[in-house]
Amino acid sequence: MQRARGQAEGYARALPAEEGRPPFLIVIDVGRVIELYADFTRSGATYTPFPDPRSHRIRLADLADEAIRTRLRTLWLDPLALDPTRVSARVTREIAGHLAKIAKTLEGVGHHPELVAGFLTRCLFSMFAEDVGLLPMQEGKGAFSALLATLQANPQQFVPLLAALWREMDSGGFSVVLRATLPRFNGKLFKQPEVIALDRDQIGLLIEAANADWTQVEPAIFGTLLERALSTSERHALGAHYTPRAYVERLVLPTVVEPLRSDWHNVQAAALLLANEGRLDTARAEVDAFHHRLCQVRVLDPACGSANFLYVTLEHLKRLEGEVLDQLHAFGRAAGGSQQRLEAEGLTVDPHQFLGLELNPRAAAIAELVLWIGYLQWHFRTNGSGLTPQPILKDFRNIECRDAVLACDAVETVLDERGQPVSRWDGVTTKPHPVTGEPVPDENARLPLQRYLNPRQAEWPQADFIVGNPPFIGAGGMRAALGDGYVEALRKAWQAVPESADLVMFWWHHAAQLVATGKAQRFGLITTNSLKQTFNRRVVQSALDKGISLAFAVPDHPWVDSADGAAVRIAMTVCTAGGGEGRLLRVSDEQEGQGEGLEVTLQEQFGLIHADLRIGANVAAAKALRANSGISSPGFKLHGAGFIVTPDEARCLGADAPIKV
Repeated sequence: MQRARGQAEGYARALPAEEGRPPFLIVIDVGRVIELYADFTRSGATYTPFPDPRSHRIRLADLADEAIRTRLRTLWLDPLALDPTRVSARVTREIAGHLAKIAKTLEGVGHHPELVAGFLTRCLFSMFAEDVGLLPMQEGKGAFSALLATLQANPQQFVPLLAALWREMDSGGFSVVLRATLPRFNGKLFKQPEVIALDRDQIGLLIEAANADWTQVEPAIFGTLLERALSTSERHALGAHYTPRAYVERLVLPTVVEPLRSDWHNVQAAALLLANEGRLDTARAEVDAFHHRLCQVRVLDPACGSANFLYVTLEHLKRLEGEVLDQLHAFGRAAGGSQQRLEAEGLTVDPHQFLGLELNPRAAAIAELVLWIGYLQWHFRTNGSGLTPQPILKDFRNIECRDAVLACDAVETVLDERGQPVSRWDGVTTKPHPVTGEPVPDENARLPLQRYLNPRQAEWPQADFIVGNPPFIGAGGMRAALGDGYVEALRKAWQAVPESADLVMFWWHHAAQLVATGKAQRFGLITTNSLKQTFNRRVVQSALDKGISLAFAVPDHPWVDSADGAAVRIAMTVCTAGGGEGRLLRVSDEQEGQGEGLEVTLQEQFGLIHADLRIGANVAAAKALRANSGISSPGFKLHGAGFIVTPDEARCLGADAPIKV
């Protein structure tokens, strides 16, 4: 059985990338068992048990179940319909829409957006908790929903009763409000259970949100949509595209998952060989040691936003852990073999391994919530109704709310000669031009200029893998977006990064330093596709000169900016220590897909990847001929669009020269 599975996976990995990968692998032990493995990204590198390690194995007797037969029928007729993220995406959109509507009504009566965000975050986790069975049932419905229905008729009781319930959830034990014993939730979520007074209609909106199936929330997009729903400035983008999960996986897999799976395949092969030789105890020890190592892996996203990269990585590592535990079970391990017991002993992949840095406090709080919802979903999907060890929510402090690239002793406001604060445009707010109607900076939207005292490079927590999507701000737009004081302090702290480099390259340079010095194994970051151009390529070339290599790259890939849903073009790069060949993927075709984003066709090439993200002759390293110095010139060139006008603009200017259309 193990040999058949390995041959099937090997065949899938051997398929050329442009042919596309089948979304399913089926392994059959004829007359006994059917095993299903899925890879909805169709990368071919990570076929994992479907729908999960607990129920991917179908025995002959299971075929009596209509649901099992329907699953197998759909697998042949419409395999992509089984992708759980498609249903989850629709449910998640609906939930985010409900929350945005509630947030708007609360802010409309004068409540501060941060207070509203905290209150609704506690509400939504309570809704999730009742749907997964962490809160008891009352009269055929979840206890939280039942409480909301009671309070709609008595809104004056809303604040004291909900505050009391959240205090009881924090501490655990008998709940006077629900008249039932509750598990201890703890964590940070319910430490300050502020409650906003609601009227009947507003409580009705909460009840509508509670009626959704919270077990179907897709954490990989939930954080982004929740952040927009709770943000006054980004709520307009709620219906816009979010970054598709498949795009995120395209970077997460080669950065974190594939190296760990490669190690696992080696350990599994060695363990099977030992087992075949009758050395079962030694085989178990090999697998057990890998599991311990897997539970100690640290993954850092130094610009984590609402944690979609971290969550996708968490889910893949939980899948890998399920396969490891399945192998231990096959070897007959009894002691400590159950998932619940391993969780109780702290021997499981959980949110404490996933570290994040995020400057926006609301996004940082959402990131923690997303990781816990994803982890609890996985627990109940694979273990049934058994509770996790208490407290349910642990305050690991794994998401830090701070700047990821700049540290300083203090920040002070710049004053003019009269002692008045000096201000600048906020870099965001615009108004229509009175003549052209085009958006121009709003001079009334201003921020104080700031001076950073003792600026220095920010430190990152220790991690084995670094993955993420740092902010996209070009070198020319940094001062307008971040302010002169911040940009000058940043460049003073990171003098090795050229002034012409984009903001994202400070993250890239720092990650490359950590890999080059052995403080991290591998990093993968999203940048704009200008990475391969001269002003950013200098940072890449400097890193390659220090002994790291590009293990994976996609030079030009469609993306969606999570801030406003705008389509952008990005590059993906994954680097590791030492020299060696890498895998280069080029987008050869883009088509509108059934889900979010574009369906892309990728062509694969192996070889030494250079700083310009090419394989072959290292054109980027070519040097100027000194013999041509002073005797050749590129001639007159336009740089930028400053002197280029449209035909209509030329007519308005009264240009005498003939207009070419």
